[in-house]
Amino acid sequence: MAPYLLLVLRILFFLTGLSGIHGVSTVSHVSVKQGGSITIPCLYHHGSEKHVKYWCSGYFFHFCSTLIRTDSQSASNWLSIADNVTTRVFTVTMKNLQLGVSGYFWGAVEKGDTTHLYLSVSTGTAGLYVDQQHVTGVEGQSVTVNCNYSNSGGFCWCRLGGSCMERSVGNLDGASVEIKRIRANGKKVMIVTMSQLKIKNTGWYWCAVGDLQIPVHITVSQPTTTQSNTTITITSSVTDQNNGGTDEKRQERTQSLLVVLVIPLSLLVVLIAGTLVTLKMFRKHKDKKAKDQPPNTPVQSADSEQNITYSTVSHTRRTAQQGLNPESHGDFYGTDPFPDDAVTYSTVVTKNKTQPNAAKPDVVYSTVAAHQR
Repeated sequence: MAPYLLLVLRILFFLTGLSGIHGVSTVSHVSVKQGGSITIPCLYHHGSEKHVKYWCSGYFFHFCSTLIRTDSQSASNWLSIADNVTTRVFTVTMKNLQLGVSGYFWGAVEKGDTTHLYLSVSTGTAGLYVDQQHVTGVEGQSVTVNCNYSNSGGFCWCRLGGSCMERSVGNLDGASVEIKRIRANGKKVMIVTMSQLKIKNTGWYWCAVGDLQIPVHITVSQPTTTQSNTTITITSSVTDQNNGGTDEKRQERTQSLLVVLVIPLSLLVVLIAGTLVTLKMFRKHKDKKAKDQPPNTPVQSADSEQNITYSTVSHTRRTAQQGLNPESHGDFYGTDPFPDDAVTYSTVVTKNKTQPNAAKPDVVYSTVAAHQR
């Protein structure tokens, strides 16, 4: 009954100009399990950043009861509101929800626009839910959101204030999107995978199955050196039926193998380089030493090519010759014609050292006699 009543109220709000669908955007119907919590995002237009935002409950906006405001938040264990003027989204978080809370709620900008939704609290499992409403991805990688549902109807993945994707594969705000619906462990799950993430993909999204929606906030951060190149997956209690982790494990093994190979190769390169440098220095030192040493030339004697001459001079005392005829020589021989120092003998020997086996040179005797007149 509630969905039909909600449709009627939408028509009435549109006709009376109270809906503000052109000013504030949010989901239209959410389901929460008793005792559970939920965060509702409300996107408002530019120019309302400084205005007060508030949250109220009731069938009609003019008769709704204000529960909380951004300018005067009262202490509450189950309700809080926050305004992000940068993204122009104010969020309302409701905790520990009970059955009596079910009904219509309004998000409004003071002196501005409004939006509304229907909240249903159930005793059993919620008709559509996620394990976490806030997930994180890394730029260039992917993130997966599992939307668990029990109702039936069409499905889509939308960005708050933006476009929706109802096909199984497509693009949304520059990111690739793949949607699968599977059954696992008796549960029905719509798996939404956004890949090739960009920083601009940060924001609020919502799953829709039939007339139910559930908001999900995705934060895309820049990669760091400590983050591995794996896909970040926000899982429920569902086992991945498509072996989605196979590629990631293969990438991890490849990276580990590269690390194991790179380290020994690097050490080998350093060792080879050091050996080459050492050999080059040793060869250079050896060449320098050889250059500084004088050439080994044979030393020849200055007299190697010259002859050596030995000269022996001696005085020989001769006695007067006997038997000389005094008549034939006159008075010249009257006395001792040859005194002791009158005769000198000289011996000259010439030897060629370059020819040690040469025959001995002739010996020449020279006699000199002095005559007295």
